[in-house]
Amino acid sequence: MPERTWELRLLLLLGLGLGSQEALPPPCESQIYCQGELLHQVQMAKLYQDDKQFVDMPLSSAPDQVLQRFNELAEAHNHSIPQQQLQLFVQEHFQPVGQELEPWTPEDWKESPQFLQTISDPNLRAWAGQLHQLWKKLGKKVKPEVLSHPEQFSLIYSEHPFIVPGGRFVEFYYCYGHVPNGARVYYLQRSQPPLLTLMMDRYMTHTNDTAFLRDNIETLALEVDFWAENRSISVSSGGKSYVLNRYYVPYGGPRPESYSKDAELADTLPEGDREDLFAELKAGAESGWDFSSRWFIGGPNPDLLSSTRTSKFVPVDLNAFLCQAEELMSNFYARLGNDTQATKYRNLRAQRLAAMEAILWDEEKGAWFDYDLETGKKNAEFYPSNLAPLWAGCFSDLGDVDKALKYLEDSQILTYHYGIPTSLRKTGQQWDLPNAWAPLQDLVIRGLAKSPSPRAQEVAFQLAQNWIRTNFDVYSNTSAMYEKYDISNSGQPGGGGEYEVQEGFGWTNGVVLMLLDRYGDRLSSGTWTVFLEPHCLAAALLLSLLLSLLPQ
Repeated sequence: MPERTWELRLLLLLGLGLGSQEALPPPCESQIYCQGELLHQVQMAKLYQDDKQFVDMPLSSAPDQVLQRFNELAEAHNHSIPQQQLQLFVQEHFQPVGQELEPWTPEDWKESPQFLQTISDPNLRAWAGQLHQLWKKLGKKVKPEVLSHPEQFSLIYSEHPFIVPGGRFVEFYYCYGHVPNGARVYYLQRSQPPLLTLMMDRYMTHTNDTAFLRDNIETLALEVDFWAENRSISVSSGGKSYVLNRYYVPYGGPRPESYSKDAELADTLPEGDREDLFAELKAGAESGWDFSSRWFIGGPNPDLLSSTRTSKFVPVDLNAFLCQAEELMSNFYARLGNDTQATKYRNLRAQRLAAMEAILWDEEKGAWFDYDLETGKKNAEFYPSNLAPLWAGCFSDLGDVDKALKYLEDSQILTYHYGIPTSLRKTGQQWDLPNAWAPLQDLVIRGLAKSPSPRAQEVAFQLAQNWIRTNFDVYSNTSAMYEKYDISNSGQPGGGGEYEVQEGFGWTNGVVLMLLDRYGDRLSSGTWTVFLEPHCLAAALLLSLLLSLLPQ
């Protein structure tokens, strides 16, 4: 290999060849975890099945020393280090994943929480007790050496303990002026869907801790401001201009945790298009939907990951989350006696409601749809996120609930007996058919359950029954909870995407326990729900009401 060929390879990879666009900045300054020859050689050698494993490994000594030893090794092998030598180098200078964490059990964890006693089905009650035990397994605390030597870790230090999702995701999600994609230095330029304000609302509901709210209200404002300042986009319709938000990460290079996959994907594109692809992949990761045909629609090939164009859409769910955050911020400031800020956020919410109605709502179809900034049209494909405004309470016409229910029926979504599909397209990506994800079930189920319509409430319960049965059956066969489920024929662990399906799993456990808490007196471990036609559903509702009036 000619001298300095690796540098030429990196220049081409990052779109720095002659005549190409100016390179975007790297995800962070670390020459080990975010950019540079060491990262490139290790990841492209594919020492590990999952690229994330390497960038989550702590250093055994100072970065400068590690880089010096690496440079000596690289020069000795003319910058083409044999895989075996590279493996030995990593083993000598890096520690295994997870060494910076220690176990932690939440102080308020109770052996037998009260809600377990409200679950009628004995099989579901026993299962819920086992899921409750998992919080101890997922509880972690950062060791003090991460604070004293932060340069040796990709993990960001926190003095507070936390719950990890599980599997390959052994970091927390915390506020850093925004909520990072994860608590690693290589994640800091991407956010997560903005739900920190909702977390505070849930905490306040259970504790009524106004002092804590007062101490942290400015932290919540920082996150809302981050989206206003860095992710806003102006959209015109009917002679009016509206401001909404999008996912957008203008940083270059492959994602460190998926380096080899991004680099190989970029090699399939013309040199001048690679930087844009890297930025769009990061925006897809920021959305949480990494990856999905939702972000490919309108690209050169709507089934290929190389067509990712996340930042070209105004997403329904993102704007619903921000609408909800603005409402909660107004309520929080009113509670703290700050009428000026309360009015500010109330007005922001009103402006967003009007924008969502003008740009995202489709009266004929009865749902909200992502807006394509380049074509000026809505993406008419089905995604559970199309109903996110119901979950977030961000709509003004109560009749929208019945229209959304008809949309689910017209889209044949209620014919899926094992869960609500993530999309109706099969691309091999994990946020597409045949996978179903717990947070998306929650969006639809609680969105319908909030409605005053008895029919919408009953459909919400039926959807909950199906999801509980899927999770229960898979757990009965595998003794594990998964991040996603395949609902094509019968419930089973999901697949597709960039890595193997992960066990744990934080949000899956949380949604199941929430549904068991909400519907525990009705849910069964042995019932598959067949959705009824409207006239049959009305009869079933009447029968349910009559039975509830009988003496117990």
